[in-house]
Amino acid sequence: MKQKSIIKGLILSLFVLASATAYADDDIQVYFTTEELPDLIKCLPAPPDTTSEHFVHDIMRYIWGKQQRLDPERAAMARRDAVWSHDSLFAEMSVPFGLKISKAATPEIWKLLEASLRTTDQMRVAPKRFYMRKRPFVRFNEHILTYGAEENEAELAVEGSYPSGHTARGWTTALLLAEINPANADAIFARGWQYCESRVIVGAHWQSDVDITRVAASIGYSRLQTSPAFRAQMAKAQAEFRKLTSKSKNMTSVDPNDSSGFVVLTDAVPDAILDIRYFSDYNFVGTRVDGYEAPVALLTREAAEALKAAADEFRTKGYRLKIYDTYRPQRAVDHFVRWAADLADTKMKYAFYPNVEKRDLFKKGYIAKKSSHTRGSTVDLTLIDATGNDVDMGTTYDWFGIESHPDFCGNPETGKYKAHKSADGNSITEKQFANRMILRDVMLRHGFKPIEEEWWHFTLGNEPYPKTYFNFPIKSTKK
Repeated sequence: MKQKSIIKGLILSLFVLASATAYADDDIQVYFTTEELPDLIKCLPAPPDTTSEHFVHDIMRYIWGKQQRLDPERAAMARRDAVWSHDSLFAEMSVPFGLKISKAATPEIWKLLEASLRTTDQMRVAPKRFYMRKRPFVRFNEHILTYGAEENEAELAVEGSYPSGHTARGWTTALLLAEINPANADAIFARGWQYCESRVIVGAHWQSDVDITRVAASIGYSRLQTSPAFRAQMAKAQAEFRKLTSKSKNMTSVDPNDSSGFVVLTDAVPDAILDIRYFSDYNFVGTRVDGYEAPVALLTREAAEALKAAADEFRTKGYRLKIYDTYRPQRAVDHFVRWAADLADTKMKYAFYPNVEKRDLFKKGYIAKKSSHTRGSTVDLTLIDATGNDVDMGTTYDWFGIESHPDFCGNPETGKYKAHKSADGNSITEKQFANRMILRDVMLRHGFKPIEEEWWHFTLGNEPYPKTYFNFPIKSTKK
């Protein structure tokens, strides 16, 4: 047993030495030495004893993780998350962050992340060696999900699982990116949480390893805050973010007829159901709307990537997306304005605005001369359940009335339902309100923001073109 412990310790030492050697060819300096960082052995409790209730929970979560592998999308994400590489981690977190992270494109942000991770990574070595907790796939004599690809079982088997190195890196990165871009914090932490849970899904870590490591990452993050060098680099990273995002927000540099920043939504979310109402004559206008030359959904790349992440989460809950509208050309909005001015044309009043006079559509905010859809990062959508049916949200899409408001019959901030009737005697059920909250909560977690009037309408919080109203027609799936 003593010889085995020596071998394990030697392997860990060689790993640390190899990591240091790999970093020796750049100018990144850690903010603290190992001795200057908190001692996790003293800070945190020992892993659960195998006879404890906590360990029973670990076993149940291991079984849960194996069930998650049956979902191809979640399994693929877990495999990507298993890659032991900063570049791979940064690529995954770039999506909710709203900006591609790389040494070339974002040098100051990259430097902050690299220096911070190399600093806090030192904290996990001592507790791993001290506890040498047996990993779940070893205890059950099974394979990890990534066997033969991203990770080597033989190396993992002789390295303790408590705490989790991947989790430490993933959660620390989420903390750092949320400080740089607080507007996207919800989406960043949602993806960071998935990154950590991937360790349970691949079978490399127990749930208690992951849970305690998020605490460890927070301890390391708080220590970073005390470093003047860290604070200075954080300021540079935040300034770089503001500079790069402000460039994309410069209206004068964007041609409203340039579609190069857009992608076909179904390329990002292949299982999305399209019901592009403005390509048909079943909409509040009653005819195909100008600019809709094909039943296609287009979005900015950034919005499509964020919506893909949301779709991935919805899929784990048993839902698919149904898309009513995405990018909307300005010529379509102009069509709405012309239609609204023709008070005699009310052929679709019965279906979409039976309780609102057409002359009041502008006054009540249902029609406007500018639309966030035209900026390319807004989506109107609902959910499809496992049976293939629309989830009941209480009203139809494009219903002009208070019944469509997210706070009708409840508080969206708390998710609490409160029975209520509109002036016309309409109401929605507690289940219908709960369905709206399912849609809303996931969209918020992935960086989208709602509006007060429509339960189906969400705009990417960090949209790339907030001042540009595009006007190219929707006419082709070839991008």
